[in-house]
Amino acid sequence: MDIILHLGAHRTATTSLQRHAQAQTAALAAHGLAFWGPPVTRDGLLAGVIPAPGDHFEAARAARARGRIALRVAQAREAGVTRLVVSDENLIGAPRTCLRCHRLYPGVGERMARLADAFGGRITRTVLSIRAQDAWWASVLAYAVARGHRLPSAGDLDRLVTAGRQWRDVIADVACALPGAEIVIPPHEQFADRPAARLALMTGEADTGHGHEAAAWLGRAPDLPALRRAVARRGGDAARLPGGSGRWHPFGAAQAAALKEAYDDDLFWLRAGADGLARLAGETGPLNAGIQPRDGHPTRGQDDGIEERHLA
Repeated sequence: MDIILHLGAHRTATTSLQRHAQAQTAALAAHGLAFWGPPVTRDGLLAGVIPAPGDHFEAARAARARGRIALRVAQAREAGVTRLVVSDENLIGAPRTCLRCHRLYPGVGERMARLADAFGGRITRTVLSIRAQDAWWASVLAYAVARGHRLPSAGDLDRLVTAGRQWRDVIADVACALPGAEIVIPPHEQFADRPAARLALMTGEADTGHGHEAAAWLGRAPDLPALRRAVARRGGDAARLPGGSGRWHPFGAAQAAALKEAYDDDLFWLRAGADGLARLAGETGPLNAGIQPRDGHPTRGQDDGIEERHLA
């Protein structure tokens, strides 16, 4: 059985995909496909794989998780499943941790290594959605402010811009943790509102969703009016937010340009072959095109401990 891990680094990527997959359960089953979204991943299946905030990693709990997962995978195989997609936006880590550390997914390497162990080394493909850093950070900030986080200061924004961690670093960490898995990168800008195309990309099926896409772009960040209302409700200074409607653009022109340049660098690296670690989807040929073999065993990764991230 092929086990395909979907690391949606943005809520819009995972929400639309999950809604689409739920609506196409019967069609997927007819193709030997199964989809495990948050109703499965957050119902105790992964308990012990990645500790909840304040907990410590325990080998015994991790072993029990391996057993649960192996049993569930065996049941799926007996039911005729040949390809299993596992999707949860928090598998890669919580955006609030990125904000606290001012870096893109600082603990992703350790998280992926523990997931690889939990699935018995059977993960065959990993799909990681990426997005232009200026838009990605703006969306993460909008969600955070809507949920009670303070408005960012000028220093906060500067630290997000100057941290120096790019998507290529995240991809390299994932590749180090999952050395046997193919890594496919669909840009958010091309696939955000195309969940059927995203699912087909993951599974290799040309038409798993029978051509039906989601009617709406789900999981979008709160807009400016919603943010002003949220800040005002808790007695904050809503006047610090711009007037008007539409998306919030918290970065200045120079900051946004620097973040866009970083994304251009990431895309250039991917188009050039990503050092054999990953393939950019939608620009480099069909899904079954091979990627370059890696030279030796990668040693790059994250030594960060598991921080305040969980799958709930």
